[in-house]
Amino acid sequence: MNRNIEYNGGLTLSMSVTNLDAAITWYEDVLGFKLIYRLDDMGWCEVASGVERVNVGLSVTEEHSPGGATPTFGVNDIEAAKASLVSKGVKLDDTGIVIIPDLVKLLTFYDQDGNSLMFYQDLQSHE
Repeated sequence: MNRNIEYNGGLTLSMSVTNLDAAITWYEDVLGFKLIYRLDDMGWCEVASGVERVNVGLSVTEEHSPGGATPTFGVNDIEAAKASLVSKGVKLDDTGIVIIPDLVKLLTFYDQDGNSLMFYQDLQSHE
């Protein structure tokens, strides 16, 4: 552990989007995130995820290219989370729920701009 860096426990993930209004609506309606603030002159906003002190920054870019790191959010019931996404017409990865026995279940899906996100359900017991 680098003792020169004092982390404060917060994390903001930046995602490239083509339309801020559409992106905010998608993240609110599909994932239940909440708008924290919006800076239209900068084409930027932040939404609060369901994870304490983890926010998603949405940035409008002229040349959108989805990619980079994939935010992976832990859920208690991945099948229920998948059903919620399906009910909202969210594009899922063709592989569906991937199971790594005794470790994790994974589900990849995409926002309205093609950015990949994932849900995971932990299968390990943490006793």
